[in-house]
Amino acid sequence: MTDTKVVIVPGNGCTDPLRANWYGWLYNRLIQARIDCRLEEMPDPYDAKESVWIPYMHDELKCDKNTIIVGHSSGAEAAMRYAEKYKVKGIILVSGCVTDLGMESERVSGYYNRPWLWEKMKANTQFIVYFGSIDDPYIPWAEQQEIVNHLDPELYKYDDKGHFTSSTYSDLLKVVLAKAKS
Repeated sequence: MTDTKVVIVPGNGCTDPLRANWYGWLYNRLIQARIDCRLEEMPDPYDAKESVWIPYMHDELKCDKNTIIVGHSSGAEAAMRYAEKYKVKGIILVSGCVTDLGMESERVSGYYNRPWLWEKMKANTQFIVYFGSIDDPYIPWAEQQEIVNHLDPELYKYDDKGHFTSSTYSDLLKVVLAKAKS
């Protein structure tokens, strides 16, 4: 086993992450590859409040300088805000956004009420990877492009993945394995 730990942070509304989207599939593949991985139902799963998720990631999931955070949707925002405060090995963002998209259900999370600290994120990570799709039905590409423009991540851009809700995602697995073993 490597010293690297992977923490998968799901999107909001996820109450059974082992059975949702590609989360459980990725978790099982990483465990099979002998990589320490955490995937848990997040507290406050519907509102995904930053004030709840960031302390949980730090105190319960034990994210640290050897952790790769894989965040999907609201989990991507949590990963970015976490990396503003704490050193991590890296963040892998899937379908992230930088505004509440005009939705009260997103606004209550607290991620969007202040400027993003892009330089702190870069300083606190060894790498940043972004997976996005121009046909995402929830997050317009222009919104995702803001993350790409500010973080200059290793970019995986698609035109046919939607909001990345499939049950498997082999490109993501390849990237996580490579980063965990480096």
